[in-house]
Amino acid sequence: MSLSHANVTLRSLQVFEASARCESFTAAGHELGITQSAVSRQVGDLEALLGVSLFRRNGTRITLSAAGDRLAQQLGLSFADIWRAVSLAKGAEQVVTVSMLPSLAARWFAPRLGRFIAAHPDIDLRVTASRHLVNFAAEGVDAAIRYTPHPQGVFEQTKLGREQVTPVCSPEYAAELGFDKPEDLSKAVLLHGDIPEDWNAWFKAAGLSKRPPSGPSLGDDGAILQAAIDGQGVALGRSRLVQADIEAGRLIAPFGTALEASFSYWFVRPREMPARDNVERVKDWFRSEFAEPT
Repeated sequence: MSLSHANVTLRSLQVFEASARCESFTAAGHELGITQSAVSRQVGDLEALLGVSLFRRNGTRITLSAAGDRLAQQLGLSFADIWRAVSLAKGAEQVVTVSMLPSLAARWFAPRLGRFIAAHPDIDLRVTASRHLVNFAAEGVDAAIRYTPHPQGVFEQTKLGREQVTPVCSPEYAAELGFDKPEDLSKAVLLHGDIPEDWNAWFKAAGLSKRPPSGPSLGDDGAILQAAIDGQGVALGRSRLVQADIEAGRLIAPFGTALEASFSYWFVRPREMPARDNVERVKDWFRSEFAEPT
């Protein structure tokens, strides 16, 4: 039975490409402005239509299958070409494309989107959320926000700021376990990530002699924080990413001890790319936003 190209919608391909790039249905939903369940449903429909599995699913984690990886690579190149064409049609000076981690895009930038639009209504800002180091020229990206001790490569680099790391959980979870002092974490489910400031480092800083208990490991900060919000355990929250959730009461930081993060946020762009006024304006906006206390 042959497959008609008309059966595959551009929207379903866009949803799949965002999911593959973000390595998360939740982060893809944040990027596209739809729910996680809508992303999962559209990807499932596309898989059924193509007759292949595009992702391997392991709980909340997803990884590309061989077929999915081939499709994602080709779509990434194709969508980059499309966005370049759109930029040229609209006027390249209006469009500024910035790459950043999915967790930063969803947890830090998204709550500030309205502030950026109010400050720069004439700039068409495009945010690509990805964990890989982008190829600026090939992917049509003007600048990136990198989370690293120091950016590698020949870039124009502007340091935006640092952050602190401290345990966070939902208020209900803290009340249920009766959190009062760091030793109470022995009763908790600890959610593990892949940042340098791990639970071993925090336990040491808090003066705890015991080793932290094992717990589920989730590689994406967005997934870890969502699990904490849903009352699944305690996460080590990066202050930039948890600020909005703490202000909204979705998370609390029950203990006073915080670690200074060894990584910083940097605004980088290739030196060989021509300077553009709108890119500079975007950089200045990010600098001012990162200067706010967390």
